[in-house]
Amino acid sequence: MYIDLNKFETIDISIPLCFNGEQPNAYGVERATSRPVIAGELIGDTRRGGSVNFEQYTFIPHCNGTHTECVGHITHERISVRQCLGDVILPAILVTIDPANTDDSGDKLISAEMLLTTLAGNAGLRSALIVRTLPNDDSKLTANYGEGNVPAYFAPEAMDFIVEQGFRHLLVDVPSIDRIFDDGQLINHRKFWNVEPGKFEVSPGTRLNNTITEMIYVPSEVADGEYLLNLQIAPFESECAPSRPILLRATN
Repeated sequence: MYIDLNKFETIDISIPLCFNGEQPNAYGVERATSRPVIAGELIGDTRRGGSVNFEQYTFIPHCNGTHTECVGHITHERISVRQCLGDVILPAILVTIDPANTDDSGDKLISAEMLLTTLAGNAGLRSALIVRTLPNDDSKLTANYGEGNVPAYFAPEAMDFIVEQGFRHLLVDVPSIDRIFDDGQLINHRKFWNVEPGKFEVSPGTRLNNTITEMIYVPSEVADGEYLLNLQIAPFESECAPSRPILLRATN
């Protein structure tokens, strides 16, 4: 199959990670930082007399920005997202959801009914579902998520619907598809990867090639609809890696 990329507009829906600058944060973890490497005669900062800029970066992919994770996130077995993600360019659909209070918790939930209405039977053969939540503005680029700011998350029935529709890759603009503090149950993660509740082992039915990408940002001017998705990740041998999902939209 030949794709003329000159006929597509590219839309980056990742959040740039500004080391030592403004950045999103989840769970109140340490901020992402960088510092020049200084070792003997090596000075990794041209402003301090070094010949090159040569820095050490410290960050937590799950909490400091856009990241893609695999089932290794919840298993005893160390499974690599680099090995799980085999798709390079895949069909995707972007939908916008306005989460609402659907139970007594006061939390904002994404329900199965919302997804059913938004997709309106148009899931088809698309491999990836991209969910943008309302309200939507660039405060998501620097939001701090914690007990004082619990973001929207998916109702378990909504995750059942996503799995039933056959989506293999889920991209969201929240820090977790589960409630960020849920006593470690991760119900929705387990549903998406088909891992039994409370278990940490894979089985023959585990969806090893499914991925979850969290903390994206889709600008409001990007219309809902069909796209091609180029899901780029750092080649980490780990259960999670920083990522840069790119939407491709035909220009003619």
